[in-house]
Amino acid sequence: IKGECTYCFVTLKEGETFSEELGSELKTKVRTKIGPFAMPDFVQNAPSLPKTRSGKIMRRILRKIAVGDRDVGDITTLADETVIESLFNLRPDDA
Repeated sequence: IKGECTYCFVTLKEGETFSEELGSELKTKVRTKIGPFAMPDFVQNAPSLPKTRSGKIMRRILRKIAVGDRDVGDITTLADETVIESLFNLRPDDA
């Protein structure tokens, strides 16, 4: 029985494209470098991350997206609200 799982949001450099192959490669690299316990169950493309106006990443919102909870709470300090919907749309179906 499994409790929580590792969920990765991957933001690529300008000009790079995300693919399933890249996600698999990332999982394999984490497994060999860190260990099987750290291998992510899900890897999601994240063109941008939810940040406050001062540039801090809002990890609370990322946790909600990872579990599929659309009630993300207070987003008044969010710099760009469209990021949330974008991340929900890119969320893997099997997550």
